[in-house]
Amino acid sequence: MKILFIFGTRPEAIKMIPIYTKFKESRIFDVKLCITAQHREMLDDVMSFFDIKADYDLNIMQENQTLELLTSRLLLKISIILEEYKADLVFVHGDTTTSFVASLASFYKKIDVAHIEAGLRTDNKYSPFPEEINRQMTAKIAKYHFAPSKMAKENLLMEKISEKRIYTVGNSVIDALFLTLEKIKNENFILSYNPNNKRKFILITGHRRENFGDGFLNICNAIKSLSLKYKNVDFVYPVHLNPNVQKPVNEILSNLKNVYLIEPLKYQYFIYLMSKSYLILTDSGGIQEEAPSLGKPVLVMRNNTERPEALAAGTVKLVGTLNIEEEVSSLIDDENEYKKATKNSNPYGDGETSKKIFDIVKGIIVNE
Repeated sequence: MKILFIFGTRPEAIKMIPIYTKFKESRIFDVKLCITAQHREMLDDVMSFFDIKADYDLNIMQENQTLELLTSRLLLKISIILEEYKADLVFVHGDTTTSFVASLASFYKKIDVAHIEAGLRTDNKYSPFPEEINRQMTAKIAKYHFAPSKMAKENLLMEKISEKRIYTVGNSVIDALFLTLEKIKNENFILSYNPNNKRKFILITGHRRENFGDGFLNICNAIKSLSLKYKNVDFVYPVHLNPNVQKPVNEILSNLKNVYLIEPLKYQYFIYLMSKSYLILTDSGGIQEEAPSLGKPVLVMRNNTERPEALAAGTVKLVGTLNIEEEVSSLIDDENEYKKATKNSNPYGDGETSKKIFDIVKGIIVNE
């Protein structure tokens, strides 16, 4: 059986590489990897860290590329790869434009699709944008749905997807996290910001399209206010390369003594900083899944999340972009609030997701 894994961004790579590696090492299947490089530099860092080489590299990214151009170029280029390799099954992940277009191209070639991290929903088509609709349309095409949680499975069932095609397996980001912690446990990294055990630091990430504009202005102004209020706390922000992020961040935060605007970090460096941080401010999806395994509180700078399991477990809290200062202050000032936010267990699994998916696919092939 010929299996093609397709991904294009760093978060996809982090979550797909443990699964890809499991299939590749088994030698049961003919396995190839196609990367679209929707995120070029950040993707390459992850590939290098895990020592993974792609069979096909579409190198799709262009400066200031619109969604329309990205989508059309992806469709044409992925179709050529599918024609050449003639896969029996294509694995895609999550909610990126790469995942949706790879699914669509596979559908046009009548190739089965397996969707990793299936079933997450906000049911607001513009938040996250365009990810919510990317994920829903991928679900319409996919034959096999690997859901990270019972809630995700329930979402798929409500959309009339057959229960026999849905498998609850946890989230492979935990597999990647544990692999990374093992690889870096004896490392002493020298970074542009090096943690000082005497000073707390808050780790910040922000890149979501729906926050572009006023949302990022709110985020940056809140960080500025917090940095002036808590001069004994550092604020560390690896700034995304997108100009819509760079401009407000640099204009508002660049001259504050305890705010460190650093370059985007390699995956292993970011995991290292997460493990040392006091709390995390983010609009990222993957961090909502990773941080609880490190015992770190997560404040999500969005108005909704497609990861309600984390909300229900108490491992993350939605704060939007208007309540950031109040919520961060609460965790700094109130030790009991902080302890409460760090004691909950991770709802996204035990690091065995890759094995579960491999065993399921092997069983499907034998039975079908």
